[in-house]
Amino acid sequence: MSSPRVKEDDDNCEFTPTEQLLADLQSSITAALNTNRPLLTHLNADTTWLLSLPYPPEAASLPQRRKYYHILIDPWLKGGQADVAKFFSQQWHNVESCVQSIEEVGDVIRGIEEAAKGYEDSDENGNGNTEGHEQNWIDAVIISHEFTDHMHRETLLEVPPFVPIFATSKAASIMRSWAHFDAVFDIPRFAGDWRTSSSSPLPNWIGISRVAYDGPDLLYYHSAIMIAFLVSDHNVSSDGQAEAVIYTPHGISPANLESLVSAAPPIHTLALLHGLQDIQIKTGWTTGVTAQLNKGAHNGLKVQRMLKARYWIGTHDEVKKGGGLVSWFLARSAISLQEAMEMERKELENTDGVMVELGNVRFEELKNGESIILV
Repeated sequence: MSSPRVKEDDDNCEFTPTEQLLADLQSSITAALNTNRPLLTHLNADTTWLLSLPYPPEAASLPQRRKYYHILIDPWLKGGQADVAKFFSQQWHNVESCVQSIEEVGDVIRGIEEAAKGYEDSDENGNGNTEGHEQNWIDAVIISHEFTDHMHRETLLEVPPFVPIFATSKAASIMRSWAHFDAVFDIPRFAGDWRTSSSSPLPNWIGISRVAYDGPDLLYYHSAIMIAFLVSDHNVSSDGQAEAVIYTPHGISPANLESLVSAAPPIHTLALLHGLQDIQIKTGWTTGVTAQLNKGAHNGLKVQRMLKARYWIGTHDEVKKGGGLVSWFLARSAISLQEAMEMERKELENTDGVMVELGNVRFEELKNGESIILV
């Protein structure tokens, strides 16, 4: 069975976000939404995501009245971003985001709830964990890095202050300095049990943690955010086994995932968000020495095989407009999954290695504005 998905033929939206999602959700995947499975929506062509996790049946008695808990990831919706200084690095989206504001993100979420028949009893504020506040639909925001294509200040300042922010330590420190949010939480490092990362204000069936090299963080550039969750009628048991979405926009070394593979209780990787593009930067103008930025398709193959992710979804592969000094030092290689597998096959043939096929993995490239039900 292929996964139901919202499909656009063009990279640019022809409708408003609510019209775009509702037209397809209501007509073609409402039945799938009622299967109590997560929904993943790509809000731009780069690495801004909306993850909608279904409330387990045992949470039905809570006053949240919604079908889903909605997590916004690395929001950068419009405008430029610069790191250090504009002359050093400045970029803009090459493809205009289908969702242009946090208010429009709320429109999309409301549309999802209506399509899922989970909104009919909620109040005008959407209720959820923000009852009594102004209208709000976002339950939590995750920030994976302090770089401004992940931690975009102009977009984030549109998020209501009472929405909880979960960020890596350096990003959390910067965001606290803005004096905008009521609560910014450091994402804890994964220590073997996902339940230890489930603390207030998260529901007890969701945990957010960081998987990284077991040593000094430095920039913790090649790390991953793990969103673990219980979905009572699928792939879990009463002893705390969970599913997870692993988000690694720059890639992560497979060796750093050992703690996840040996986790207790076990964690089943539902989706891996890892890009295909290999991006390197010269660190020596004359020596040709390079440093890896985005690890690309070859690394993604190794990670997927290690985690046995049911889905592999591309992320952070938009070729953005802009420049600055950094652009002169970047080397980008766009490699498809098929090309990566063929290159690996040839390498293994030369070393008498054994090619391990991807098996039942579903590779998906969700365009700007597309959604997928993770069944």
